[in-house]
Amino acid sequence: MDITFRKIAKISLVLVYLVIVAGAVVRMTGSGMGCPDWPKCFGYYIPPTEITEIEWQPDRLFEKGQVIIWRETLQVSKENFTTTNSFNSENWELYTKHDYAEFNPWHTWIEYINRLCGALAGLATLILAVMSIKFWKKKKPITILSWLVVVGMVFQAWLGATVVYSVLEPAKITVHMLMALVIVAILLYIIYLANTENKRIRYDKLVLNLSIIALLLTLVQITMGTQVRQFVDEQIDIFGYAARGSWLKSPELLFYIHRSFSILVIAVNAFLAYRITKLDLGHFKIYWVLFLLVVEVFTGIAMNYLDFPFASQPLHLVLASILFGVQFYILLDALMPRKNLKTS
Repeated sequence: MDITFRKIAKISLVLVYLVIVAGAVVRMTGSGMGCPDWPKCFGYYIPPTEITEIEWQPDRLFEKGQVIIWRETLQVSKENFTTTNSFNSENWELYTKHDYAEFNPWHTWIEYINRLCGALAGLATLILAVMSIKFWKKKKPITILSWLVVVGMVFQAWLGATVVYSVLEPAKITVHMLMALVIVAILLYIIYLANTENKRIRYDKLVLNLSIIALLLTLVQITMGTQVRQFVDEQIDIFGYAARGSWLKSPELLFYIHRSFSILVIAVNAFLAYRITKLDLGHFKIYWVLFLLVVEVFTGIAMNYLDFPFASQPLHLVLASILFGVQFYILLDALMPRKNLKTS
């Protein structure tokens, strides 16, 4: 397969992970509503840096679609016009997607950078899809999956808009995160199909089944983790960022389930590693899984007992998404020898 194509696929994967990192930072800083509209930010392609840029002022030119904060509401200009000495409501219409009307320049630019990362990843996947057309006759799945990624990125962008319009509804944030993992999985499958290296992987039915179970357990754990994170966000709203020690003072039952569930995740992956090593099956990426699990446990302990050290939350989430990717690739390795046996 084309080496350039595989490089672009890897770049696309890295950029998608960069979007996940940016999204984690957005949640860590509470910047999800930094841009209250979509796809622009307060009606601008390049967002404002000062509150005065989104306030009504006399003798000022406003362009159609620009957003201002007026008496704790968002107002959108209907046409291009220059203001007079008083506010004229006929030139404006109320923003009806939601009623959130606050401005914090740091939050705005953090969310804007998140969107830029998404746009860059989208462009990379589009280039990948265009390049995949030349593989249509030789290996149709690569072309089909490459265009499926583009569709997934468009859908993910729409999900991002619905998250903003819902003022960060927890269920939609969870779906948004899981969709990112679906895109990661498809890109990994494309990379796997485009790989021409001969792998010394041996088939074992138990390892295949354990790989499936381990991947599913990680997905369940990530899903529960996003819900626990929502609880933490609610505690932050109550106690504030300064009172980190109070965020998990009275956790919900789901927190304890999430914490205890990690024991099962570790046990399954440890037994999988033991089986792979004992039979010398060649799945060397399993050691990355064990390493990621150890770091995940330590970041979880740090958040619980050390009152959420800086960057521990986004690191915990990003590592979980990387763990999912490595596990998915191991599953592909475990599955492919079986297919080869059937076709030989």
